[in-house]
Amino acid sequence: MKQIAVVGAGTMGNGIAHVFAQNGFAVKLIDVNPGQLVKAKETITKNLDRQVAKGVLTEEQKQSTLKNITTTHDLLDGVTNAELVVEAATENIELKLEIFEEIDNAAPANCILATNTSSISITKIASVTKRPGMVIGMHFMNPVPVMKLVEIINGYATKQEVTDAIVELSKQLGKVPCVVNDYPGFIANRILMPMINEAICSLYEGVAGVEEIDTVMKLGMAHPMGPLQLADFIGLDVCLAILRVLQDGFGNPKYAPCPLLVNMVTAGKLGVKSGEGFYSYLAGSKELIVSKSFKK
Repeated sequence: MKQIAVVGAGTMGNGIAHVFAQNGFAVKLIDVNPGQLVKAKETITKNLDRQVAKGVLTEEQKQSTLKNITTTHDLLDGVTNAELVVEAATENIELKLEIFEEIDNAAPANCILATNTSSISITKIASVTKRPGMVIGMHFMNPVPVMKLVEIINGYATKQEVTDAIVELSKQLGKVPCVVNDYPGFIANRILMPMINEAICSLYEGVAGVEEIDTVMKLGMAHPMGPLQLADFIGLDVCLAILRVLQDGFGNPKYAPCPLLVNMVTAGKLGVKSGEGFYSYLAGSKELIVSKSFKK
């Protein structure tokens, strides 16, 4: 397996393309927005420069990685010769179903179709294809070039040989694969999102402030990042979408998103991507500043 297509050139897509290309795979990076493709190549180049500066890569390896990536805004052309397609589009079920129908019609019959979804049912996605046994979840963690985990999710019909191939492929990328089954939120977000939601509820109810909540979890539980900062990093809109998948999937009120989270997303306070969430993010600064909305 050497020909890889990545659909979606956002944060996750460009990271996935980066990792495959760095490990010698030929990658077609696909996005309907040509400007997003330009931005993705710039991001990949910056991240490679950072690796070179740290001594992780040589300049020659950086150039080889970049040569392994070609871009296109034509989905059908991008997947024509693919042996594996990894979809990394926005976490929107209707969009993903539409993409998978198109990919299924254009990709070779022996091509594995993977999705980087963090919560949407693999079985549901596979149901719109004529090859449900060849559909699997391949959930990378952000930032992809740094994080070791790949959560591999079997749909109801996923063939064992497909799972085995993706496990082996993940190891070739220097990742640690963990195979789980297809239930709402899988494992990563079924456990993570209720924790983040409970942290937001604790803030909402006035139990503690932003910094106090994050400090308790960092120093008391050895988390590298507090849950509110992590929510900002993930994107509050993404957190809300995943919680709603959990709530709908299980029909259990314990997964209901905190009203504060709903209000923040409605107001456009999405975290790092919008410049403000629980913290404010100033251009060119890594300092964490509690958002004025939460200052006493």
